[in-house]
Amino acid sequence: MLARRFTIVCLLSALFGIAFATLVAEFSRPARSWGIGNVVPCVFEEGLTCKPPLRK
Repeated sequence: MLARRFTIVCLLSALFGIAFATLVAEFSRPARSWGIGNVVPCVFEEGLTCKPPLRK
């Protein structure tokens, strides 16, 4: 009986943790939206510095 209660409490706390993490992730997003073309890929040409690709 005690193991069943412990299992139920663990499952409920895991569900609460997942819901809380989802809530935090929703409200910690940047204000701007990520549309197509806003993300710049990282090109490693010279060493380990991240530079945007050269535009031609």
